[in-house]
Amino acid sequence: MRIRIATAKAATAAPLAAACVGLLLLTACSGPSSAHAPSPSAPAAPTGKNGDAPPEALAGRADTPRLPVPRGRGSRTADDFNGDGHRDLVIDDLVKAPEDSHGDDAGIGIVYGSAGRALEPGSRRLLSARTHAAKFGDTLPAAFDAQTACDLDADGFTDLIVATDPPYDGIGRPPVPLQVLFGSPGGLTGRAVTLRIPDTARYGNEWPDHPVCGDFDGDEHTDLVVTAGEGRISHLRGPFTRAGAPRGAESLPGGGPYLFAPVPKADTNGDGYDDLVHTAKPHAPGAAARGTLLLGTPNGPARPGGTYRFEAPPNGIPTAPVRGSGSAEPAETALLGYADFDGDRKPDTVVRTHRGEEADLIALYPATTPGRPGISFSTALFLR
Repeated sequence: MRIRIATAKAATAAPLAAACVGLLLLTACSGPSSAHAPSPSAPAAPTGKNGDAPPEALAGRADTPRLPVPRGRGSRTADDFNGDGHRDLVIDDLVKAPEDSHGDDAGIGIVYGSAGRALEPGSRRLLSARTHAAKFGDTLPAAFDAQTACDLDADGFTDLIVATDPPYDGIGRPPVPLQVLFGSPGGLTGRAVTLRIPDTARYGNEWPDHPVCGDFDGDEHTDLVVTAGEGRISHLRGPFTRAGAPRGAESLPGGGPYLFAPVPKADTNGDGYDDLVHTAKPHAPGAAARGTLLLGTPNGPARPGGTYRFEAPPNGIPTAPVRGSGSAEPAETALLGYADFDGDRKPDTVVRTHRGEEADLIALYPATTPGRPGISFSTALFLR
């Protein structure tokens, strides 16, 4: 999912600077990861001998040795940044070290997929503004938040769209806060580039926000849609260049302030064009909600499609059995992914449960055993 994802922090950091306080995960202003309270109907925690929960499941493995990222040749698998045919996981909220509990976010964590384990926590990479963001002039952004992922340049490697916080004095049209990290045989490496949105495709003086991927014009290339001013959207046609420029772009009417992809199928009516959902307020991934559908056409997502309903996963959202580190805060759970990670063509569930900012657990629940996580680890491994 979109990221999301799957799905997430504010869905874009730029509106934070403009007073939209509130990502993804992978989002208080919107995006792939708004946290929500554990479901009372969540499956029971896994049990070990005599009914005791396995210690590694409770604590969250944080000592997994680092392994090389497998090198791929390109694939059509969603969220496959290294092109080896296995879905990868984006984690936009990471725990902080005790000595840095009031510091900046560590960055974005990527855990790469594996043929044997669905996800291999050892094959991981930390993305941060310092190491991966493009500069605005001489200034590196402070924010670097994952938004969505898709193959924008049609090379067989999924790319990651991130939100930043470019400097802006509040006068005139703000700069584009979105950047693209391109996938490669080695995964997400190198520096991002700023997404290029032609002035003719922008509208008003609002931040471009809430990017959604899809083939909205039916030409078999991935497009990108972002918000524009006064209920309009910017439709950016793929494929994109490695400089972040779309093949073409236009401003379209009919969008709301929050944009999402329909799930689980982007083409809701099977006509060959991916569709778009807009809402008046943020939507937490995995929660039931209503939105308004815009159907894809040769001109982009421009045809009204009526009311759209987001459905919750059929088995609910399980709560990973995380154990806190002296924190009195209640555990909170966010859905990171509801998709096929192990290759059996059935959707698995990936969640992050945290208590405070120093203890968390990522757990993947296979579709075949929805009440018992097959893989669990703490994002503390990204601090090593």
